Amino acid sequence: MSVMPPTGSDLQTTWKFLEEGVDHIMTRLNEGVSYSKYMNLYTVAYNYCTSSKMHGSQSLEGGGIQGRTGANLMGSDLYNHLIKYFVTHLKGLRDASDVLQDEALLRYYAKEWDRYTTGANYINRLFTYLNRHWVKREKDEGRKGVYNVYTLALVQWKQNFFIHIQNKDHKLANAVLRLIESQRNGETIDVTLVKKVVDSFVSLGLDESDNNKTTFDVYKEHYETPFIDATEKYYKQESDAFLAENSISEYLKKAEERLKEEEDRVERVMNTITRKALIGKCEAVLIREHSEKMWNDFQNLLDFDKDEGKILHQIIVLVLDLQRMYALLARIPEGLEPLRKKFEEHVKKAGLAAVAKLTGDGAAAAATEVEPKAYVDALLEVHKKNQETVNRSFKGEAGFVASLDRACKDFVNKNAATGSSSTKSPELLAKHADALLRKNNKVGEDNDLEDALNKVMILFKYIEDKDVFQTFYTTKLSKRLIHGVSASDEAEASMIAKLKEACGFEYTNKLQRMFTDMSLSKDLTDQFKEKMSQTHDESDSGMDINFSVMVLGTNFWPLTAPDNKFEIPKDILPTYERFTRYYGQKHQGRKLTWLWNYSKNELRTNYLKEKYFLSCSSYQMAVLVQYNDAETLSLDELLEATGITKEILVQVLQVLVKAKILINEEQDQYDLNPNYKSKKIRVNLNIPIKAEVKAESADVLKTVDEDRKYVIQATIVRVMKARKTMKNQQLIQEVIAQISQRFTPRVPDIKKAIDTLLEKEYIERVDGQRDTFNYVA
Repeated sequence: MSVMPPTGSDLQTTWKFLEEGVDHIMTRLNEGVSYSKYMNLYTVAYNYCTSSKMHGSQSLEGGGIQGRTGANLMGSDLYNHLIKYFVTHLKGLRDASDVLQDEALLRYYAKEWDRYTTGANYINRLFTYLNRHWVKREKDEGRKGVYNVYTLALVQWKQNFFIHIQNKDHKLANAVLRLIESQRNGETIDVTLVKKVVDSFVSLGLDESDNNKTTFDVYKEHYETPFIDATEKYYKQESDAFLAENSISEYLKKAEERLKEEEDRVERVMNTITRKALIGKCEAVLIREHSEKMWNDFQNLLDFDKDEGKILHQIIVLVLDLQRMYALLARIPEGLEPLRKKFEEHVKKAGLAAVAKLTGDGAAAAATEVEPKAYVDALLEVHKKNQETVNRSFKGEAGFVASLDRACKDFVNKNAATGSSSTKSPELLAKHADALLRKNNKVGEDNDLEDALNKVMILFKYIEDKDVFQTFYTTKLSKRLIHGVSASDEAEASMIAKLKEACGFEYTNKLQRMFTDMSLSKDLTDQFKEKMSQTHDESDSGMDINFSVMVLGTNFWPLTAPDNKFEIPKDILPTYERFTRYYGQKHQGRKLTWLWNYSKNELRTNYLKEKYFLSCSSYQMAVLVQYNDAETLSLDELLEATGITKEILVQVLQVLVKAKILINEEQDQYDLNPNYKSKKIRVNLNIPIKAEVKAESADVLKTVDEDRKYVIQATIVRVMKARKTMKNQQLIQEVIAQISQRFTPRVPDIKKAIDTLLEKEYIERVDGQRDTFNYVA
């Protein structure tokens, strides 16, 4: 190596020494550079840059910094010689690359890139002083085309080597694309080589305004754009050819695999900024281009899912196909909506078919009375199956959940069992809930009952006329409480809590008050008995009767007083009179209405050898105690003695005759059976009579209609009070919006309520505007 020039040496001497060291680092770094040699090079560069002596400047071929004078010249001289060196050095690489193609070119390029950038890094540190002072000052003064030494090396690589190769039909980028195509075709390629070349494209993106920043201009222009175009062409040809010979099911697998491969390719050989463009293009070609075929095949998958004879393997394949189709189509904005619509229609048809299967076909189907449990179970089975599909295959996506809800709402409220009635479904659901909450339910454990109640709430969510369910449920609850046949207070409380959570406090207020009345009635009975024991002897008439009473609030219990003048039997009259007086003294101003049609009694037979205990209604008791004074009585005599209407009394007598307590051998003549026998000591005669059962549904619906009138009127007043003035159509829409959570109001009913409120002067028409109303304070 040349002798280190002394401080103050001229440019020619200085550069000759530096050039030898620079070339060693750039071409023979693998041979090593001693510390002393490196420091000598650093010192010479430093000394030249800090020398105050001016040296003549040379005009250099190949470009450089010119037109500088004074101290600036010292840095520019070295900078220009570095440029000349890089240009000369890269010319040799360029010549060697001209004869290379494909992978051989890539290997040469990658090897030279590694060597070149490693050497440039060392040289950059060698000229640290030049970077810190001369380069910095030039840039601060706004000089364009001045870079630190490492960036200068990259600029020269780009201008004198990279562009030269790319100008020959994009030879470098195409070599990379052909390798990637080979990989897509199943061949093994050198991923590290591809990654190194692609990374060089990024490194060559230089920000003119800030040398420390990297732009992606070179990467995008020379690699990303042609790569995306090649990808589109490749997958368009492949997908078209694949679908021509294979099923959609097979294509779903293929598309899924290809997308995973491209995701992996981005991670392994691309810059991450390409991910969005690449995956977007793949989704367009692999999914959007064939979405119509997928949408059409989706219906086939749903129809196949209806087949109950599938084996496990077929079920697994079906689930996987649905999952793949959902996952693929979810990648494009418009992909899922057609699936949601088809799924909604599929669920609706399945629900309607399930109910039609229960009712049977033909004109008589609508008139068929469906068993509540079978009806509810059929609806739940459809919901459960499709809910599992939503969760398992569609990941619980909100759009599919909404489709399931809309479909269920449709078939739950209108099906073969309901006909044109909107009240049938809530009635059947309330009856099913009643059966669950009775003592004689067929549900085993408490957990099973809780689960069954949760299932009731699934369907309750879809019921449109929730007020109908509420009224039927309240009626059924009242019967359970009056007759003491609730499965448990815990189960009743649990169901009320669920209804409260779904519809709010107001919806369950009456139900909770009913339980309060039951508790107060128990205390009242105990207090009455204690009072009677203090004021009456046991020998007094009626004191031997075991009596309990329920005092129920008229506003909370859906109970109707009998329309007949019931003649209270003399056997219980003293007790009746004592309690009436006691209650009147305890609660002055309150009026008791006795509901004999809901009361029950227990009688003991004294005329037979065997003592029987007969559980019966008050009407049955009133008939039977007449036989304490006579063995045979006519229908007219019983009518007069009991005060019961003929329609009801005839049915009461039919039950007693059927039970063989009474004998009806002559028309309208009823005899006490002296030879009555029963296998049971306790005999239950208290069976609901048809007139009462039929009247219950009619009464409930009548109550619902009346309640709705007041709800609509109250809502109109509330809206008008808040808005003061509203047009007719706006008022109707607002009323529908507020009430629809409870029931779906009919527009004619709203208009009728508006007319009623106009008559009552709660609202008035605006003068000169027939369709606008004012609130009257």
